[in-house]
Amino acid sequence: MNTHVVIMAGGIGSRFWPMSTQSMPKQFVDVMGVGRTMIQQTYDRFLPLCPAENMWVVTGEAYVDLVKAQVPEIPHDHIIAEPAARSTAPCIALACWKIRCHYPDANIVVTPSDALVLDPQEYRGILSKALTYTAEHDDIVTVGICPNRPETGYGYIKEGEHVHDGIHKVQSFREKPSLEVAQSYLDEGGYLWNAGIFVWKAQTITDAIRTYAPSLAALMDQMAPAFYSEEEHDTVARLFPTCEKISIDYAVMEKADNIYTIPADFGWSDLGTWGSLWTLKEKTEEGNAIVGEDVRMIDSKDCIVHAPGLSKVVVQGLDGYIISQHGDRLLVCRKDHEQKITDYIK
Repeated sequence: MNTHVVIMAGGIGSRFWPMSTQSMPKQFVDVMGVGRTMIQQTYDRFLPLCPAENMWVVTGEAYVDLVKAQVPEIPHDHIIAEPAARSTAPCIALACWKIRCHYPDANIVVTPSDALVLDPQEYRGILSKALTYTAEHDDIVTVGICPNRPETGYGYIKEGEHVHDGIHKVQSFREKPSLEVAQSYLDEGGYLWNAGIFVWKAQTITDAIRTYAPSLAALMDQMAPAFYSEEEHDTVARLFPTCEKISIDYAVMEKADNIYTIPADFGWSDLGTWGSLWTLKEKTEEGNAIVGEDVRMIDSKDCIVHAPGLSKVVVQGLDGYIISQHGDRLLVCRKDHEQKITDYIK
């Protein structure tokens, strides 16, 4: 099987300030305090499925050197620089058009770079099943996460009929819901979180984009002759920013009728907020989640402390706070006010 992996690494993650900043987004940070950044953990998870020479990273021009430094095993000509952020459809199209030029039979997994997976073995099992299916069918498979709470921060996938070995037809995609609607999804069953993980053959996705997003396909066709040449950089820099800013969900997934999903439970989180990190991180008896060398919690509970750059931290008398230090930036904020962090730092 000619497996390739596309890692999308262009986001900024501003809700994780001060740990994640525009110059050092969270995919390049050791969020969990395990000695590997999020993009390195993503790379590690895929190695048993896909050799490094078949991995690709799409990222912003400002982050190319970070990618080279953190995952040096990935060939440098497989690091695709977006000259402008145009959302996931142009990002995916650029990578898949380029892959198809040299690897027309490629079977591709597309994944975010900054999600947490607690059970890598189960994760690989699900993706192996998806790759086997797409190798034999001209269909698109998206991985759906079995929900364990009424989450309002994710889009949802409504499962349809079961077709083969745990694979279901997608009945519909749903926008991020209100809490009341999310609870109804949980009560009804058959709804999955949309994790933004896709599996398809190169030909399947390029044909789908050609059908459902023809203007995007036309721009990719204009760029394609320059791929793998000295003209590639200038051609992409000139044409890519003219792509419509649109997600792959809007461009293709919600329109096509050959979309399937595999319900999965491998301890997934997009780690989009401090609250999600607190939920997933191992905690002390007092409910404190800690990342740091020497963090001392006194009369404090239900806090998250992220201060790997400091030799000693002492926290006294706090209940339900975020304390994070990164470089010359420090955040002390109530956990229940974290949605306002992006406003506070403007």
